[in-house]
Amino acid sequence: MTSEKTQPRALMIQGTGSNVGKSMLVAGLCRAAQLRGLSVAPFKPQNMSNNAAVTADGGEIGRAQALQAIACGRELSVHMNPVLLKPESDRGSQVIVQGQVRGWLEAKRFREDRGVLLDVVLDSFHRLAQTADLILVEGAGSPAEVNLRLGDIANMGFACAADVPVILAGDIDRGGVIAQIVGTHTVMTDEDVAQVVGFLVNKFRGDVTLFEDGYRAIEDHTGWNGYGVLPWFDAAHLLPAEDAVELAETSGGQGFHIACPMLSRIANFDDLDPLKAEPNIRLTMVPPGQALPGDADLIVLPGTKSTRADLAFLRAQGWDIDILAHLRRGCRVLGICGGYQMLGAQIDDPEGLEGDVGTAPGLGLLNVTTTMQPRKTLTRVEAVHLPTGTGFDGYEIHIGQTNGPDSARAFARIGDAPDGAISGNGRVMGTYLHGLFANGAFRQAFLRQMGHKSGGADYTRTIDRTLNELAAHMEAHLDIDGLLAAARPIKA
Repeated sequence: MTSEKTQPRALMIQGTGSNVGKSMLVAGLCRAAQLRGLSVAPFKPQNMSNNAAVTADGGEIGRAQALQAIACGRELSVHMNPVLLKPESDRGSQVIVQGQVRGWLEAKRFREDRGVLLDVVLDSFHRLAQTADLILVEGAGSPAEVNLRLGDIANMGFACAADVPVILAGDIDRGGVIAQIVGTHTVMTDEDVAQVVGFLVNKFRGDVTLFEDGYRAIEDHTGWNGYGVLPWFDAAHLLPAEDAVELAETSGGQGFHIACPMLSRIANFDDLDPLKAEPNIRLTMVPPGQALPGDADLIVLPGTKSTRADLAFLRAQGWDIDILAHLRRGCRVLGICGGYQMLGAQIDDPEGLEGDVGTAPGLGLLNVTTTMQPRKTLTRVEAVHLPTGTGFDGYEIHIGQTNGPDSARAFARIGDAPDGAISGNGRVMGTYLHGLFANGAFRQAFLRQMGHKSGGADYTRTIDRTLNELAAHMEAHLDIDGLLAAARPIKA
């Protein structure tokens, strides 16, 4: 808690574009500040992601803010990410406000209506400020998108309304970082430019001294203070990614081969991160247009924000045929959440919760049927994997109920309630539980079932160790003292 003598302060990291590393920078700064003895909390006014985490009070926030909360050593709160957009199509998204579903909005309407959410964003920001010495804020997209400035709640609109100073981060790995930062300065209004107190350069590879002239050029053109050049952080792949565009197609080691199709609305794909970190597992994320690999030992159908639409997408790629061939070879399939729903005989959506009212045939690999229902299940659970008797914790985040004869062979038990289903031959499995592979004992037992030996390493310790390494990396290359000093007292 904040001491009586300490007025909470805030600093915001914005980027010159998407995927410049804002989430990682905030996570590392959170851990660096926490290691200095500060009470820290992360905040992102508006996020767009189908990769969500469940809070203790039954809400949901973006996965990046969950990682940042871990970096701060604190419990997740819906106020860390008060507005979360979960895309269901190219035209619209489900809108989550302070952890709960508010409704569905078309992209154009959200651009017009988002200003009304500024009061909610500021409410969450000030609630969070009552619990910490320092709030580290992450922007979304880029303040250079001046066409989105009117009604903005994600970047400069929030920063100006809350009077939070901004550090602008550029990504040198994608090229043109001088133009990124100087160009952003050029297109912003004078008011927004004045809110920016400095810049930093991220993802540098090679000899940093070679960029000294470029660094000075940015300072000269913008008048902003530079806070350093951060070299590429090699261990970044060990931290959960929030955006599907960051997914590597192949990662991990050799040996047991797991394949996962990259669905168009893939969700909660961080379920696979602990497997990716295993030294003797090769995880292949299969992009559209490519066949599922014929040498895969296990296919995982991941979660999705739109089950029927992604089931049609899966069939359009021919992945349904690949899955049948995979099973004929005697291999196994695991469906998680929406992937579990796809494995069944039928998916009914009588109220059009994920699109038009209607019914779609499933893959028919489990004898179960799913009915979409308005009430969303958002809960953390402790469960037992029935085939191995191994306990683990996880979370549910889904709409829909799934039942049928194969439910009698449940995948897990939550208290007295069954979860999921297993086919008669045991080679097709489905569950609603996310986060299961983060549990070392479960991961070890599950893979042992398939004839593969896992070390059963504690994935949470891997994340914690990597966050410490990230903080040390940033301390070595950035002016952390200067960044923390740039934070401004939060106005009531």
